[in-house]
Amino acid sequence: MKKDLLKVSIRQNAIYLPEVEKMEETKLKPATIALVAHLKKTGYGLTEKLLWAVNGLTPAEQLEILQMMKEVLGLNLNWAPLVKGWDTPTGESRFDHWVTWIANLFQIKNGVKLPCGHIIPDNTFPLERYNGCPFCGTPFEIAHTEYFGQGSKLKILELWQCAEIERFFKDLLESHTALDATQVDSLKILLHELPLPDARIGMKETVMLVVDTLIEKGEEAEAQICFTTPNDVLRYLWYKKTGFLQIIEPKTMIRKTGRNNNHTCGALAKSQKAKEQKREELKLKYTRRECRMVAAWLNDLDMPVAKCCEIMHPKREIWVRMIRALRLAEYARKGGFEKLNELMDMFYNETYTVWQGKVDAYRLKADAERTFALLKQRPGLFARSLFVNMLWFGPEDTLSAFREVMHLLPARLILTLGMYAESYFDPERKRLVKPLGGNAKLIGHHYLLDIYLPEQLKDMSTQVKKLCEEVVTARFARLTTDSKNMYIDPILFHIPLSIGDRNSTIKDASCALQGTRFPVEGNNVRLFMQWGAGLPAQYLDMDLSCHIALPYSTEVCSYFKLHVPGAKHSGDIQYIPDKTGTAEYIELDIKELDRIGARYVAFTCNAYSNGAIAPNLVVGWMNSAYPMTISQKNGVAYDPSCVQHQVKVSQSMMKGLVFGVLKVKEREIIWLEVPFGGQTVTTLNAQTIENYLDKLDAKTSIGELLVIKAKAQQLEIVDTPEADEVYTREWAMNSAAVSKLLIGE
Repeated sequence: MKKDLLKVSIRQNAIYLPEVEKMEETKLKPATIALVAHLKKTGYGLTEKLLWAVNGLTPAEQLEILQMMKEVLGLNLNWAPLVKGWDTPTGESRFDHWVTWIANLFQIKNGVKLPCGHIIPDNTFPLERYNGCPFCGTPFEIAHTEYFGQGSKLKILELWQCAEIERFFKDLLESHTALDATQVDSLKILLHELPLPDARIGMKETVMLVVDTLIEKGEEAEAQICFTTPNDVLRYLWYKKTGFLQIIEPKTMIRKTGRNNNHTCGALAKSQKAKEQKREELKLKYTRRECRMVAAWLNDLDMPVAKCCEIMHPKREIWVRMIRALRLAEYARKGGFEKLNELMDMFYNETYTVWQGKVDAYRLKADAERTFALLKQRPGLFARSLFVNMLWFGPEDTLSAFREVMHLLPARLILTLGMYAESYFDPERKRLVKPLGGNAKLIGHHYLLDIYLPEQLKDMSTQVKKLCEEVVTARFARLTTDSKNMYIDPILFHIPLSIGDRNSTIKDASCALQGTRFPVEGNNVRLFMQWGAGLPAQYLDMDLSCHIALPYSTEVCSYFKLHVPGAKHSGDIQYIPDKTGTAEYIELDIKELDRIGARYVAFTCNAYSNGAIAPNLVVGWMNSAYPMTISQKNGVAYDPSCVQHQVKVSQSMMKGLVFGVLKVKEREIIWLEVPFGGQTVTTLNAQTIENYLDKLDAKTSIGELLVIKAKAQQLEIVDTPEADEVYTREWAMNSAAVSKLLIGE
């Protein structure tokens, strides 16, 4: 049994097993019964088919499944917080911290000296309530999970065998939307473990992962067919250098690193040093073999040289660095590299014209005919500039020209236009943007909106949405189907389509699309954060916090405010123990939050120490219809059976992250991923959260798209799953499969 493939299947609520030769449905083995009991305690159950398949395994193979589940759920990590029984206040105050600081400054002997070296004066902190030092946040005790099976619902695991995992592999490759961090990690595993299937790769970012696998196998020549433009080559080279599948400018990465290493205390800031280290890290060095490989790729591109130069132009700064590091000018002078020589000559002398420059020139001259003629040559760029062209040239002429090329556009782009038209043409609304490598930002409306009347702007929005719906409907209508009816799970009307959401978190234990709404069953929600697993003991201060939006004010629960109405914090840990990491919790009381009139609660985590959020940091929340216990012995409050959703931060440049929002009145939690800057939750702009929620609400839901499909193909929508086409929540969790609805790619 391959452990990596097992991990991939668990992410999709399944267990991958090779073909089981003998599957007798007669009697369960004792080892099988024990495994099922262990899984039930962690909140998982098995389908009947999986149960009998597991029963056919040896005890050693069953143990592998259990060990992988423990690894995914983090059961072997340290889950002890700073305070024992932290649901009861310790009574500590700022005065206690001040007195302790004075005592350590003058080395007063009247107190207890802790292993970290700090003296805790008498009559300050109640030391019997702490697992570590209450002054510096160093943990002394390690504890694993203590309570199991408090959850009110089981997550049911299904059986995956070769056919299912190969289908999932193909879905990832063919996805018409960008893969999130979980899918990228799963695809990397599948590319190394399974042969490449016959599939049409749907996204440029996915191509880079395939190219990387081919090169690792020594098949550089085969990778050539994956490159169609010079920027495809650049994307791959930059991915190998930085780990990011999108091309983030070096200056952006350096600037972001500098900001992440700022500190509220100027003496502790390491901004300049960190920027220099990042600049040094981004220096390019390539071997002769790599130089020749890239030179051959560029030389063998089918694209005309002038077009290559034009495409390279927007990334000219990076290309100049790459050309020098790869010695491309040297290879261009060698025999067999004539096209590369022509490319280098034209690029350096800039004897090419830039298409976008011509568009901008004609637009400034208000020459609609020539502007639209150029835009029709590149429908994708026409779509991305559609709204501003409607304001500049008027909606009638612009949409008339756009109609001529709409059939050439990918469905994801058409749906995106329909989703965001209303917010774009609303002058009273700020828009939320997420620049590459940056934080979420609010920007004002386009200045040309002020020229038009409200009725005209509303009409523009309506025309765009109507046009987009017409195109999507027509595409569905062209598909032939033998189906007569369709079932749509009601939850799909609350899950937005995953278009343009490039998440940087990995979901090992639960899979969900950004914007998914989770119902709250009980009266308490418990947030948790675990970080430092696998790292040596060191100062690494991560903070779990929550932002409470009240009717006329805001409140925060964090390390500097452990108890506020409706929320309790487990204490601030600043140092991590060796290898096992450490944890913080926040308990939310929904009844109390409702009583004080809280509208929503945003869940956040921040890196207080210099740098970005620690890699492999895990955040999530627990929820159960039954009361969830907190250990009075060691304060452990993690029970995997109660976990509703959790994510692990992969490679990231984020300083702070909003990972969920509890809507108090609706008693539901929305999972999202909004990066923001700053060391503490106080730097979070509440309007950013509200705008992001509005953005999610504006998105077309999976259910709404399925309704369009049903109408276009004249399918009856039924209320029971006994239908020709069945779309459930489990199906929707595989966004790569959902993307198949985006026809016309």
